[in-house]
Amino acid sequence: MKNLITVLLLIVPICVFAQQENYSVSSYLEAGSKAPNTHYIGEAWLNGLLEVEGDLNFHITKASFKANSTLDWHKHASTQVLIYVEGEGYYQERGKDPIILKAGDVIKCEKETEHWHSSTIDSDVTYLAVYGGEQPTTWTEVVTQEYYDSIAEKLKK
Repeated sequence: MKNLITVLLLIVPICVFAQQENYSVSSYLEAGSKAPNTHYIGEAWLNGLLEVEGDLNFHITKASFKANSTLDWHKHASTQVLIYVEGEGYYQERGKDPIILKAGDVIKCEKETEHWHSSTIDSDVTYLAVYGGEQPTTWTEVVTQEYYDSIAEKLKK
């Protein structure tokens, strides 16, 4: 009996640690790293949560923008889904009116559809971006501060 207990005390910790090594766990709660200020105005943080390759081939990234921050116009080679989890943000596809999206909203942007999204002028925003991972984002046009301000004013009314 003593030998059995000794063996169990040695094997159980090894099995527990070995099992944990097989998992890749990321935290949704981490802020991520500050994004380089190349295709947006303001402040943004990105946290790459999940990258799946193979049959599904997709990424999930948590993006957090301070109020009064915006991405430039861009498009993706795959469909993109944005899941708003905190705050409010503007969203616009080329040729359509801009809208405000709030925590709880989910929007799908078809592949190769030019669009931009941001925080609102007075609210931070956090969303999860789900997208295919084969091609990088194509940046098409700068969203100027003047354009952003005009959208903010238009949507306040």
